[in-house]
Amino acid sequence: MERVRVLVIGSMNMDLVVQTPRVPVDGETIVGTAFNRYFGGKGANQAVAAARQGAKTIMAGRVGRDLFGQDQIQSLQSEQINTDYVVVDDKHASGIASIILDEQGSNRIIVVPGANGAVTKEDVDALSPVLAQCDVLVVQLEIPIDTVLYAIKKAHGLGVKVVLNPAPANSLPEDIYKHISVITPNESEAQLLTGIEVKDLSSAKSAAQVLLDKGVEQVVITLGSRGVYGLTKTNEFHLPAHKVTPVDTVAAGDTFTGALAVMIGEGQSLEDGARYANAASAIAVTRHGAQPSIPQRDEVVSFLRGV
Repeated sequence: MERVRVLVIGSMNMDLVVQTPRVPVDGETIVGTAFNRYFGGKGANQAVAAARQGAKTIMAGRVGRDLFGQDQIQSLQSEQINTDYVVVDDKHASGIASIILDEQGSNRIIVVPGANGAVTKEDVDALSPVLAQCDVLVVQLEIPIDTVLYAIKKAHGLGVKVVLNPAPANSLPEDIYKHISVITPNESEAQLLTGIEVKDLSSAKSAAQVLLDKGVEQVVITLGSRGVYGLTKTNEFHLPAHKVTPVDTVAAGDTFTGALAVMIGEGQSLEDGARYANAASAIAVTRHGAQPSIPQRDEVVSFLRGV
């Protein structure tokens, strides 16, 4: 089978991760247990997730003309990801994320967008030669929202499937939903988009139905320890979370979205694609770091087989 072609337009960050027994309170200084630097950014994470599931992947966005940006491009290239459309920005530094990770695997994150905040509609126009040849466009909300909306409409007009991970949480104009093939919010993002507090499967269904009524083709809401809920015009499903011991939840959602995009591009149903992506994200939370935690396809297949 010919490899699926996935284009990711989004953020690239350097993640600066401090591990600590607990999060300090206001005015408190505590001693951390480790520090690590990882490649991250929701866009780059999702591109790596797609590439590791076997997709021919193109990453588009911006980095600064600095060491972090240079290292980011080299890292993506090492994953066999096409970086021809990553712009090196002379005016802005590369984006960073400062992450505090506690012993329970929970995290607190501060993002400084840098060059990610300078991605333009002209950058999207420059992608025209490759966008039309792609099977799936994956976008998130860590670059300017006007650029994201422009890319969604452009891709939809070309018949390219659009997977939107609406994170970080942000409101969207009503006219954009009809251009989205699959949307993958978590509970808080679903609440912001629909006004419905997602606290159980019943409320997840209500929120998903609102998104369908707005025009989205298919909805998957990630529910953390409660698993995944999906809704289409013809099908409804709930996939429980796999029983694993989490050590780092950073990039779990990105792993899910990137893996799901590949499955959708291959023509799998939303339920089958979500089942695969649910397993991929379960593996990711058992490992430290954003991109280092993302599994290869053979690992996910073995996990699903119980090997």
